Amino acid sequence: MTDPMIVGWSHTRFGKSDAPDTEALMAEAVPAALEHAGITAADVDGIFTGVFNNGFSRQDFQAALVGMAVPDLAHVPATRFENACATGSAALHGAMDFIAAGRGRIALVVGAEKMTATPTAEVGDILLGASYRAEEAEVDAGFAGLFGQIAAGYFQRHGDRSEELAMIAAKNHENGMRNPYAHMQKDLGLAFCNTISDRNPRVAGPLRRSDCSLISDGAAVLVLADAETAAGLSRAIAFRARAQANDALALSRRDVLEFRGARAAWAAALAQAGVTLDDLSLVETHDCFTIAELLEYEAMGLAEPGQGHRVIREGVTRREGRLPVNLSGGLKSKGHPIGATGVSQHVMAAMQLAGEAGEMQLPGATMAGVFNMGGAAVTNYVSILERVR
Repeated sequence: MTDPMIVGWSHTRFGKSDAPDTEALMAEAVPAALEHAGITAADVDGIFTGVFNNGFSRQDFQAALVGMAVPDLAHVPATRFENACATGSAALHGAMDFIAAGRGRIALVVGAEKMTATPTAEVGDILLGASYRAEEAEVDAGFAGLFGQIAAGYFQRHGDRSEELAMIAAKNHENGMRNPYAHMQKDLGLAFCNTISDRNPRVAGPLRRSDCSLISDGAAVLVLADAETAAGLSRAIAFRARAQANDALALSRRDVLEFRGARAAWAAALAQAGVTLDDLSLVETHDCFTIAELLEYEAMGLAEPGQGHRVIREGVTRREGRLPVNLSGGLKSKGHPIGATGVSQHVMAAMQLAGEAGEMQLPGATMAGVFNMGGAAVTNYVSILERVR
C-alpha cells in the first residue's frame, strides 16, 4: 500500500468573501485545482469534503455541494468529514486511504468554510462545539477563553511569556505580507502586538486580539493521485509520512500544557519518515492562538517543556532561521476558515516544495512538516512532505 501524491491544488483568498456560502467558495476553488493538476472532472474517482459548519449555515450535506458547485462532479462519490479545526486534514486522510486501498486513482480534497456572515458572539458559541460542553460550555470568550486559560496556566508554571507571544504574532504577520491569499496582509510589528490598546484589547486571560487567529471565509483544494498516475502529470509532492494522534477531549482529564497528542503525532511522523527536524526546510503549524504555536515548538521537539520562548527569541522559526515556521503567515495572518485550514496548510507546504510559492518562496525547500490540530490539541495530524517531481 503506497500513499498517493499531491499533483495539484488551488486556494481562494481568505478573509471576508463576497461568496454567499460554501457552495460558491467551492465553485471558485475546484475548477482551478483541476486545471492546475492538468485533469478534468471525468478523471476524479472520489471527493472528500471538509466543512465544520455546526451552525454557520442551515445548509449542510456539504459533500453534495461540490457537485452542485461543479455539475460535472455531481455523480462522483463524495463524503463529508468533520474533526473540529482539523476537519481539512481528516478529509485529506480519508482521500489518501481511498487511493491507497486501490478504490480510486484520483481524489479531490475540498476544504471550505463561510464564517463571517455569522455574528461574532454566535461564532464563539459554534466553535465551543469543539470543546467538551459538559464541563467547558460556560467559558467566557469561547475558544479564546479556553486558550486564555491555557496561556494563564503556562505563565503560572513557566513565567510570563507575553512578549514572546507578541513576537510570534509579529513574525506571522510579517510573513503574511508575502502571501496573496492571506486574510490580513499587514505587518503589525512587535510593539503593537505587545501593547494592550483600544485596537489591541485583551480578549481572554493574557491573550490580546493580536494573539488570536481571524474569523475567515475561504476554500482550498488538493488533487491527489496514485504514484502511477502522478508519474504522467507535471508535479508530484509525496507524503514521506503522515500520522494522527488523539488526546482526551476534556481539559480536566489531562495536562493540556503537555500537548501530548501533538507530541505523539510529531514523534510518529518523524520516525515513519526516518528524519529529524533538522531535515525539514519549513513547517506550517496550527497557530490558532499564539500560545498554541509556542506549545507546538515544545511538542515538535524544538525546545524542552517551558523553554518554547527561547525558540522565538533566538530567531529559530523566523524566515531566515534554522526552521522557518508559518511562512504563509499561519492561521494568525492567513486566516482560519475552519474546514479549509488543514487543506490550506498542505497547499502552502506543497507550493514551497514545488517552487510555486511566489514571494513566499523559501529558496531550496526540499522537505516540509505540516501540523493541524482539532480542539485544544485533541486530534492532531502531522505530515512530512517532499518533492518527487
